[in-house]
Amino acid sequence: MTTPFLGEIQVFGFNFAPRGWAFCSGSLVPIQQYSALFALLGVNYGGNGTTNFQLPNFAGRAGCSQGQGPGLTPRTIGETFGENGETLTLAEMPAHMHQFTIYNQPDVAKKAASPSAGNSLTSPTDTSAFVAGAQPNAQFPANMIGFTGGSQPHENRQPYLALNYCVALQGVFPSFG
Repeated sequence: MTTPFLGEIQVFGFNFAPRGWAFCSGSLVPIQQYSALFALLGVNYGGNGTTNFQLPNFAGRAGCSQGQGPGLTPRTIGETFGENGETLTLAEMPAHMHQFTIYNQPDVAKKAASPSAGNSLTSPTDTSAFVAGAQPNAQFPANMIGFTGGSQPHENRQPYLALNYCVALQGVFPSFG
């Protein structure tokens, strides 16, 4: 492996940090021992800035570029954002409808248990959703399509693979420009 830049972040597929590297797990490190690294990272990731500073924390997080992408809000180095789970409120959901259509096949000879042209796949077995004695184009009962979610958060993370992010504690001090 080539000599890394001081503060460089790499992904490793094994379960330890190589010599001269540390896990990106948000550890507090003393400024006195790592003054050159502090000169590069500062307190972007945390720490008090007088006796210690914090390494980046990739535990349970995905990386994101700094700056502002098209149509996105600006992101600064060290900023954390996003949620592992999200509970949507009515105010956050766009107005939408769930269409529910039932076709009635009155001709018993055309009803079948397998798909074919002009036939229904099945007939409803739960008739509680129907209004008794309703005429064509009648309104369905209010409980026909119920609420879902129960105000519980849903999983919000993208698919992922666990790897170790490490930061170089030793290496070449990068030149600016």
